[in-house]
Amino acid sequence: MTTLLGSRSLVQEAAALRSGADEPLDAVRRTCDRIDAVDPVIEAFVPEPGRRERLLAAARELAAAGPPGPAGRPALYGVPVGIKDIVHVDGLPTRAGSALPPGELTGPQAAVVDRLRAAGALIAGKTVTAEFAVSAPGPTRNPHNPAHTPGGSSSGSAAAVAAGMVPLAIGTQTVGSVIRPAAYCGVVGFKPTYGRIPLDGVIPNALSFDTLGCYATEVAGIALAAPVLCDGWRTADGDGPGGAAGPGRAPVLGVPAGPYLERAGDEALRVFAAQRDALTAAGYEVREVSVMADFEEIVEQLLTMNRYEVARAHASWFARHEALYREQTTAAIKEGQAIGDAAYEAARRRRAAFRERLAAAGAAAGVDLWIAPAATGPAPADLTTTGTSIMCLPWSNAGLPSLSLPAGRAADGLPLGLQLVGRSGADEELLSWAVGVERVLGATTGAHVPGQRI
Repeated sequence: MTTLLGSRSLVQEAAALRSGADEPLDAVRRTCDRIDAVDPVIEAFVPEPGRRERLLAAARELAAAGPPGPAGRPALYGVPVGIKDIVHVDGLPTRAGSALPPGELTGPQAAVVDRLRAAGALIAGKTVTAEFAVSAPGPTRNPHNPAHTPGGSSSGSAAAVAAGMVPLAIGTQTVGSVIRPAAYCGVVGFKPTYGRIPLDGVIPNALSFDTLGCYATEVAGIALAAPVLCDGWRTADGDGPGGAAGPGRAPVLGVPAGPYLERAGDEALRVFAAQRDALTAAGYEVREVSVMADFEEIVEQLLTMNRYEVARAHASWFARHEALYREQTTAAIKEGQAIGDAAYEAARRRRAAFRERLAAAGAAAGVDLWIAPAATGPAPADLTTTGTSIMCLPWSNAGLPSLSLPAGRAADGLPLGLQLVGRSGADEELLSWAVGVERVLGATTGAHVPGQRI
């Protein structure tokens, strides 16, 4: 019997590969063996004939081109990485979860893939995405229970890490497409500050929000990958990413009280209350702050901008291939086509005002990190949906860095996540502080949820 869940520590694998205790060829064999064992059920990866042969050849090329010994090996030397299938990778077709002719979706390799390869990473393959990273789900299933959605749109990337197929995977978030799948699949998901990772070579959803991010099994793995992926990464003050207290002190945690938090389900709120209690008992100061009283208007503003931009991004493709688009994507595009320039510009102005209000409220309350449920509850038992992104919406609207940590479980045994949100541009501090929060939550919730077996 094989469990569908797996845990591959990026930090441990990368250290072993850099030191020579492990070899890229062995990492490739582990990855391909695991994909062969569980992906027929999970379907996290886009099928690729000859994957093993391609990866073995890439591993041999990496070993031949690199330094003769461990000295000078880059951060991700020999690490297999999954790449969401809206991100162009040389040598692999981009399908974006769609039925459009592949020739329509070609483009130069994404800058984020250039960075990964420069850091020594091996591209394990393309991971399944909802169609064009909107909402029509792909075939991926949740490794904790295949009858449940893994979330979306970065479905395959989150599931691939949760199932132990790869120790690192790349996703994108427009509203909730990194954070929600991380929560549903019980892994760590990181969405940096908007614009921190270049989007060159990525098929757009809504360019005012689109942000590249990544998945690993622990915060330390995210902290290893982030300097490779993000522009201008700096070492945080104080203890750094491995420290217990973050940059010099413990953060003040803010709970966004009001209509936003009320959108979470009863079970998510119950577990969130226990998380707050555990953090308070561990010495964190937790402050309730009344914010987003106009939450319904914030939702409407984001959807206006999002749908307008989706429609423009797909204008030429949709004109030629409307019949090939799935129902959910077609609805989003047609909704956006009906939104005029004046309404869009008004929504942009409202977003700028919202960002200023949110930053001012956090500063006035002395908040370093906002905390909230990462999703409204556990993954739904419904493979026709990827769930709701409402708990991520305001933070994506503000372009803020966010992180989902595994944190407790629902009555049905599925994982829940705690969302940490930092200040704009303070990604380094977010990851540093998250280590201490992760430690508290791990001590409180215990081991990962048992998974299904095949």
